[in-house]
Amino acid sequence: MNISIREHIINNFKEDSIEEIKDAVNESVESNDEMTLPGLGVFMSLLWENSNEDEKNKILDKIKLALK
Repeated sequence: MNISIREHIINNFKEDSIEEIKDAVNESVESNDEMTLPGLGVFMSLLWENSNEDEKNKILDKIKLALK
C-alpha cells in the first residue's frame, strides 16, 4: 500500500478545531522533534498554496527575519 504522508496528515487534521491544530503546531515546535517536521511542512505547503502574493511576501519576510 502506498500512503501519501501529505494526504495522511491532511486527513488526520481535517476534522480538528482551530484550537486543536494550534496545539499540535505549538507542541511540534516546542518539542523540537524532527519527526514532526513533515507535518509542519504540510501545514506550510497548505498555507503557501492558500496565500496571495502579499501574504506570501509577509511569510517570507518573517522567515528571513527568523533566520538572522
